[in-house]
Amino acid sequence: MSFLRRPAVFSANHFSGFGAITGAFYLYLYAPIVALVVLSFNGSTSATVWKSFSLKWYEVVFQNAALRDTAQNSLVIALSSASLSTLLATMAALAIARRQRTRTTAMSERLIMLPLVLPEIVVGVATLGFFSAIGLSLGAGNLIIAHTVFCIPFAYLPIRARLQGMDTRLEQAAMDLYAREWATLRYVTLPLLMPGIMSGLMLAFVVSLDNFIISVLVAQAGSTTLPIFIFSLMRMGVTPDVNAASTIILVISVALVVAAHMIGKGGRKRS
Repeated sequence: MSFLRRPAVFSANHFSGFGAITGAFYLYLYAPIVALVVLSFNGSTSATVWKSFSLKWYEVVFQNAALRDTAQNSLVIALSSASLSTLLATMAALAIARRQRTRTTAMSERLIMLPLVLPEIVVGVATLGFFSAIGLSLGAGNLIIAHTVFCIPFAYLPIRARLQGMDTRLEQAAMDLYAREWATLRYVTLPLLMPGIMSGLMLAFVVSLDNFIISVLVAQAGSTTLPIFIFSLMRMGVTPDVNAASTIILVISVALVVAAHMIGKGGRKRS
């Protein structure tokens, strides 16, 4: 049987130019971000020509009253929508994961994940039309509702993954010791699920904080968010203070995503 050969396994080492292509891809992907961060420390009034190192544009950003107000709006909206979406996602994950897999549960899970595949412009226009039809005008409340619906699948994914990795024998042991369902949920299930909940909360917060398309369609007077404000500044051209404000958002977003990943990873190790 020596004529039988094992099928060849694909390896990047077989292609001499694979490393160069990968490097070019990463350069294309991250070079603009690196340039943005570097130029945010530029002492020149030009947003693209380097002169000297300076922090003055960050001072300009923090001294801008309008920018502070929109940043406060963004934080309130992001925190509120992330909390609500995480609560709803946790309830949905528990309801689906603790039931036998049926067509109904499968369809319910697909409906929860639907905002992930729908274009944001479609979600934004549909939400705006719905609010207009029912005459809902809550200012920032409209944005909180819209962001909550959009962020639910982002919070649901890590929570559902955490539930799948949990040992259900711990819950069964608690019930064998005559713990009621609510006591088991409070003292066993939720503590074990907390890494997934925190990961989902942080991801939902980042998605809400960075959202622009839905926000610009649904926002009303007095509820302008930071991405909308930065976009309005860019209509007059890219300026160094725009680079600084964008860098601040970038740092916050990356930090929260890394924290969510570490929390989820730590939870999997403990389990």
